[in-house]
Amino acid sequence: MAAEHRFIVVEGPIGVGKTSLARLLAQSFSAQAVLEDAAQNPFLERFYRSPRTGALPAQLYFLFQRCQQLAALNQQDLFAPVRVADYLWEKDRLFARITLDEAEFALYEQVSGRLDVHPPRPDLVVYLQAPADVLLERIARRAVAYEHYIEREYLVRLNEAYARFFHEYEAAPLLIVNAAAIDPVNNPADYAELLGAIRRVKHGRLYYNPMGARGI
Repeated sequence: MAAEHRFIVVEGPIGVGKTSLARLLAQSFSAQAVLEDAAQNPFLERFYRSPRTGALPAQLYFLFQRCQQLAALNQQDLFAPVRVADYLWEKDRLFARITLDEAEFALYEQVSGRLDVHPPRPDLVVYLQAPADVLLERIARRAVAYEHYIEREYLVRLNEAYARFFHEYEAAPLLIVNAAAIDPVNNPADYAELLGAIRRVKHGRLYYNPMGARGI
């Protein structure tokens, strides 16, 4: 790993495998894992069952959870170990924009704007991509009870939002990964190849496509 990679973020839509990959990378780099705890959100099942009534409380819960977690990181020693996170701070607004109506989003913006948040800047972002149908298959396979309410259309909109966001993202080196046909968690060869790609990223925007059409 390049010496400057002290804070790595793995991002992507629900079901793409970002948390599992973040855990593996934390092990490989002897790093601290910084992970969301979606299961602790008491409004998440309500949101998946009824997006219109559950979106705002679910989103605000995640906003405060992420705010507290990232604030704690900034208060730790400057010589803290390498960290690997499974989310960017900016993802909160990304989700809010597609789940909230206009009035709710305006309220969200007011609340978010009053929070004193200074998230650490990542040294590398790994963005995992996969089509909605692949995401649905993976969500079904992990068998989290409330996730079976997730609709394909929601995943399509989420994919589109992520694609727009990362099309303009320039805050850190970015590795865009075609994750549709790989299983780095259960296939050591897949993980080794992806890890090699991650280690090679030093700057700019790079693509990793294990199907060979476009790689690094």
